[in-house]
Amino acid sequence: MHADTVFVEGLEFVGLHGVFDHERRDGCRFRVDLAVDVDAAAAAAHDRLSDTLDYGRLADAVLACSAAHSFRLIESLAEAICAHLLDAFPIGRVEITLRKLDPPVAGTPAAVGVRLTRIRR
Repeated sequence: MHADTVFVEGLEFVGLHGVFDHERRDGCRFRVDLAVDVDAAAAAAHDRLSDTLDYGRLADAVLACSAAHSFRLIESLAEAICAHLLDAFPIGRVEITLRKLDPPVAGTPAAVGVRLTRIRR
């Protein structure tokens, strides 16, 4: 048994997500860190992309999921991304950290966000 992970860190995009009308109209900046469990033994042994999970496809899936729907809450966006990845790829577990950059919050935090872990059932 292997405990291997493919990850994408710092994937940035603009999405039409937020509680306020101007956020859903003008867009907000987001950053995603993503980790998925895989078995990398075959890829390591044979050095073939077809034997692993292409992190470029993971990034594309996150971007497509964000563009497909406008969410009011980042929890909803993160949940949708997790569900999409579990449906689209042969993975058993996904962990996502979703940050909203420069949020409209007093004190001017650099980011706010959520971290979700979802397991295929």
